[in-house]
Amino acid sequence: MAAPEIEQLIQLLSKLPGLGPRSARRAALHLVKKKDILMTPLSQALVRVEHNVKNCSVCGNIDASDPCAICTDMRRDDSIICVVQDVADLWALERSATFKGRYHVLGGTLSALDGIGPEDLKIDTLVGRASNQAVKEVILATSATVDGQTTAHYIADCLADCNVKISGLAHGVPVGGELDYLDDGTLSAALSARRVME
Repeated sequence: MAAPEIEQLIQLLSKLPGLGPRSARRAALHLVKKKDILMTPLSQALVRVEHNVKNCSVCGNIDASDPCAICTDMRRDDSIICVVQDVADLWALERSATFKGRYHVLGGTLSALDGIGPEDLKIDTLVGRASNQAVKEVILATSATVDGQTTAHYIADCLADCNVKISGLAHGVPVGGELDYLDDGTLSAALSARRVME
């Protein structure tokens, strides 16, 4: 029905999280109707992000600079590293404005079903960072899913020889919950009531 260019736009939009074929079609039609207001600035923003945004070589965050703004912020506490699965989780914790340490983005969780093993995650670089004398605590802020908890226990085993306290998020994070979907108050409570991993 639609021109091939519009069909391609719909197909690309439908690959975004939370957008199915119908939502992608509505979004594409809206973009076409608001070409001057939305489509041109959006396409320019996408090009800028493609050319300027990169992964931080220290923590794995995404930013226009490497190291990222969080890693270069001298006001942050170098003695605590908070380990998260994804950049979205890092952003969720930053929204809560309660954590003032450093981060480490794993890039996912261990998952036998999806074929994701330890070599696919940034666990080795975490162990290297945790071996630094300045680091006193590693907070494992993985999701309360089976894969998230499996990953947390695996990392705790990997960090056993490092001289660090290993803790995890406490109450406030529901079992099966994803950090990115939690409100700021719940994240704040979970972070401040963290517990030692056993």
